[in-house]
Amino acid sequence: MSSRQHPSFTGPLLGWARSCSFLAFLLAVLVWGAGCGSKGPKNVVTGKVTLNGQPVAGTVTFTGGGGKEVNAPINPDGTYMIPDPPEGENQIVVKGFLGATGPLPGAEKVPGGGLSTPGGALKPAEMGANPPAKYGKPGNGLSFNVTGGKQTFDITLTP
Repeated sequence: MSSRQHPSFTGPLLGWARSCSFLAFLLAVLVWGAGCGSKGPKNVVTGKVTLNGQPVAGTVTFTGGGGKEVNAPINPDGTYMIPDPPEGENQIVVKGFLGATGPLPGAEKVPGGGLSTPGGALKPAEMGANPPAKYGKPGNGLSFNVTGGKQTFDITLTP
């Protein structure tokens, strides 16, 4: 018997291999294309907010000269990250989760003395210090010049 008389699987196998090759090529193009997109914010300011050496709980807001505001939560360890703040001089406001009249909008007291926040529940030991009320308003003396790229600015509050 010659090889021509045996059933050949070359046709279906070749078609399958071509399909797999095409799919692998398509997947590689998609992955490469996704990698060429935006890799996050152009400008970022990170830092830590403390009061008497203790982390502060709440939010931090950067306001640029054009009135553009960018805010971010302060993590339980006091760290924050402001993505794409306005370039130039920024006024900074720090607000706690516990305002003078109780929790700020989006934060609620929970049994045991903790808070339920948009970022999840915080136990009293995780909440950090509440910033003094004077830092919750513009004109509090806190400012930072955003020059672009990745910058670090630690905010040290005083009572």
